[in-house]
Amino acid sequence: LRAEHKRAEQVNGQFDFVVSRAVTKMKVFQEWVSKRISTKQKNTLFNGVLYLKGGDLTDELKGIKNIDIYDISIFFEEEDFFETKKVVYLTI
Repeated sequence: LRAEHKRAEQVNGQFDFVVSRAVTKMKVFQEWVSKRISTKQKNTLFNGVLYLKGGDLTDELKGIKNIDIYDISIFFEEEDFFETKKVVYLTI
């Protein structure tokens, strides 16, 4: 595990996963990090992006393939902040 706190464009190397909070639209973020995702699979989950997003993602994710969306409010039932939060998992 290697954690880096920097802009996506400044990250070098290959990774199994890129984990980020929402910093831009998914298509833009996908372009920034797609070359950083390793093609060598060694995990149960396919390599890709885990991206924390909120709100209605219907329009933003339209046309993007290989995504799964997980509501995280089920883990934080007492917290209103997480009511619309999701983790978008994108395989590249």
